[in-house]
Amino acid sequence: MSKLKTPFLLCAIFAAVLPGTASAGSLVLEPVSVLEWKSVYGQVEARNSIPARARIGGTLVSLKVTEGDYVTAGQVMGTLRDDKIAFQVTALDAQLAALAAQLENAESELARGQTLVDKGVTTTQRLDQLSTQVDVVRSQIAAAEAERQVILQQQSEGDIIAPSDGTVLDVPVTQGAVVMPGEAIATIAAGDIYLRLAIPERHALTLKQDATLQIETGTTTTTGRLDKIYPKIESGRVTADVAVEALPTAFFGARLLVRLPVGKRQALMVPASAVATRFGTDFIQVNTAEGISERVVVLGETDGDAVEVLTGLAAGDEVVTP
Repeated sequence: MSKLKTPFLLCAIFAAVLPGTASAGSLVLEPVSVLEWKSVYGQVEARNSIPARARIGGTLVSLKVTEGDYVTAGQVMGTLRDDKIAFQVTALDAQLAALAAQLENAESELARGQTLVDKGVTTTQRLDQLSTQVDVVRSQIAAAEAERQVILQQQSEGDIIAPSDGTVLDVPVTQGAVVMPGEAIATIAAGDIYLRLAIPERHALTLKQDATLQIETGTTTTTGRLDKIYPKIESGRVTADVAVEALPTAFFGARLLVRLPVGKRQALMVPASAVATRFGTDFIQVNTAEGISERVVVLGETDGDAVEVLTGLAAGDEVVTP
């Protein structure tokens, strides 16, 4: 009885290992167009990097921010002091005091001259001269006060103001340093955060606005949208910004791997389920005139449920599919 069961058991095993055409489908290979991807690195950057500059020269007596701080537009980031400005204000205050005394004296002379003219003792010409002296002193006072306001405005410009909301990327100076007018006190990353690419110019014409790109964030793979292509080519490269949701922004300048489509090519694609892997080697079953045979193949990139066959098959081969 056991001798009769043994052949049936072996047949069942072979049927499971080598499925026939009755229980499997087939696919005739034809070249198809697939996207060709190029891998480049992009850097996490802000759309704009704005320097907060000193408006006057002087000594940096206060510095309230450091790298990594978030600032808002108009926030005071530090203070510069120029001792010469205080001396200029003191000199103008003394000048104004002297001019005030001159004005008081000129107005007294004008009042006395008016009395003398009323009595007929002096001439109207002398009265006009006294009136002119009063007007000149008043004009000098107005000019000195305007100059004092200019000096006070310069003094107020010693405050380092944040030009925009953003994160402080760099603070190249320290408290106590002597700073020249226009020198950068801090650099602020303002605006939206993007992944900035530098792409070889030979691929410039293949870039399309709003194209979808594949991005490796380190632990997962996500997609991004080509948001902006800059028209200027520098050092043989095209600059582009990619908008990515949930982009890691803990570190500006961090590099992420980006795969972007640069063209199309012909490839042989088979269902991934048609590939069997044994001992590290990939096999695909093919229908031939002699029956089903297995061929060793070298696989390429995966596209969804299909995988590219680089070598081992040719167009026209009939692949056995589950």
